[in-house]
Amino acid sequence: MTAPAVNVYRGIGPENLAPAVRADLARVYVPNLRSNDVSVIDPGTLKVVDRFKVGASPQHVVPAWDLRTLWVANNDERHAHGSLTPIDPRTGKPGHAIPVDDPYNLYFTPDGRSAIVVAEARRRLDFRDPQRMVLQYSIATPDCGGINHADFSADGRYVLFTCEFSGSVVKIDLQQRKVLGYLKLHMPATRFIEAPGQVAQGASGICSVARGMPQDIRISPDGKRFYVADMEADGLHVLDGDRFKEIGFITTGMGTHGLYPSRDGKLLYVANRGTHQIHGKPHGPGGVTVIDFSTEKILHQWSVPGGGSPDMGNVSADGKYLWLSGRFDDVVYRFDTTTGHVDQIKVGEEPHGLTVWPQPGRYSLGHTGNLR
Repeated sequence: MTAPAVNVYRGIGPENLAPAVRADLARVYVPNLRSNDVSVIDPGTLKVVDRFKVGASPQHVVPAWDLRTLWVANNDERHAHGSLTPIDPRTGKPGHAIPVDDPYNLYFTPDGRSAIVVAEARRRLDFRDPQRMVLQYSIATPDCGGINHADFSADGRYVLFTCEFSGSVVKIDLQQRKVLGYLKLHMPATRFIEAPGQVAQGASGICSVARGMPQDIRISPDGKRFYVADMEADGLHVLDGDRFKEIGFITTGMGTHGLYPSRDGKLLYVANRGTHQIHGKPHGPGGVTVIDFSTEKILHQWSVPGGGSPDMGNVSADGKYLWLSGRFDDVVYRFDTTTGHVDQIKVGEEPHGLTVWPQPGRYSLGHTGNLR
């Protein structure tokens, strides 16, 4: 396991690209959930330069622990033919898919010994060989409906996974290989409101929803807190991971969804999807909230002109751009992290967990690029 860190994001600036990735193609890989393919964007030209078919329902493109493969997690929603498609980052081309049960998302243990396939529909975590994806063992999470996103403690002893459909978080002991407990998240007194077919920017009302819908989760640079994006609560739950206790809440925007630290570890970019809905083509006031990690204060609110649906993505290696999929608008957004200006690139149907490559760091913990 990794040693305790003073700043878990220290040393992942653009000058810290690992030698193994410096010759990789600079590309943005976008899994399109409904068209069952991946769009490949050249970040220099903002053009789609390739598009290839993968398995059914591709959810996320995930850098492997050793940074030498990008895995497309095709979970074949509501069916039983999931797979993982490898992409060679040197060429940008896919290889032969490996059949894997229900891979909604993919993570890696900090020591690199196991890939963690998040079998969302099965309420289970499958620990597999990180190259061949052969099953090693499983951990059942029966009380975690919609298990999907995760982040790890600074010392690598435990991991927290969000439970999207249970409004809670589960804590897993990676050394003892067991569930340590579940934490029910508190709903705020108010949240943003939306009307069908309308953009409800700035409107708020009494929260009548009893249960949240937690999505992404990210640890603070000092390793003391975890931030949980909640799409129903419209903000971030702040957790003490060691004590496994909720200690605060930060309101950000409607449909809070994805979380991405700046390359210097000073800021947290929060993607607000602009809606509480998860199906169809809802159109709301999507945007990005910029939070100062040290003070937990909001510094900026960047909007998508005309509304939008920022979802999942990551930050460019030089930190100048935040790339996010536009889930319900079939586009990818590129936000300038200095000005908040946004460019849009048309891609496939319902883009989801895109990754930006290459990224700086020594190894990947998974998702769309949680590097250390």
